[in-house]
Amino acid sequence: MTDALAKPPAPFERGLTPCPDCAEREVLIYPRFERLWHWSQAGSIVILMFTGLAMNGWHSLIGFELAVRLHMIVALALLLLWVFATFWLVTTGNWKVFLPRVFGLIAVARYYAYGVFKGEHHPYQKSLAQRLNPLQTLAYSALKTVVFPLVWGTGLIYLTYNFWETLPNASFWLEVVANIHLAVAWIVSGFVILHIYLLTIGHSFRDGVRPMITGTEKVALTPEQEAYLERHETWRLID
Repeated sequence: MTDALAKPPAPFERGLTPCPDCAEREVLIYPRFERLWHWSQAGSIVILMFTGLAMNGWHSLIGFELAVRLHMIVALALLLLWVFATFWLVTTGNWKVFLPRVFGLIAVARYYAYGVFKGEHHPYQKSLAQRLNPLQTLAYSALKTVVFPLVWGTGLIYLTYNFWETLPNASFWLEVVANIHLAVAWIVSGFVILHIYLLTIGHSFRDGVRPMITGTEKVALTPEQEAYLERHETWRLID
């Protein structure tokens, strides 16, 4: 039964093939730490965006020195959170959820670009083993392996400028690092805006946010998975 919970039948695992024997149940799939991590990260990114815009002269709601201080403190706190989150993902095996998948990517991308405006149903059916569709796994894996490391890396290099300012052409390289940091920050900001927009597709914004507050969401369960949860993990079944 444990294997059935961890790995559904192969055709259904892809999420794009209907599962006639599956039943949709409200299940606890987002652990408390994952929800805490999500909202802490979201709040930190908003503060970093706000202070970053102030540092670049986009608004004057707070002073430059205060913006720099807040930006640095929140960035370091978020980096520490990421260390703990990475440890949690590795030790629990949840990192596998973010592995990019090619199968179904075009169908999901077509839905967001065209199908949703025609009233079509989402082509992906969430399962207990895989709650992210192929487009989401591609986006999240890119963020976690490329975008965020670039943000942290360039930010730390910029922060430690006093240690390498005597190097040849240090001021030039500082400008390069700053521009890369700013460009990647705009990518993160764009992702946040797109993420909020996608929460409204196919349902209300409230319904889109609810799973990350309560930790529960409707997913399709195979008969084996349902039987296992009802016998060993009834606390995860909400209805």
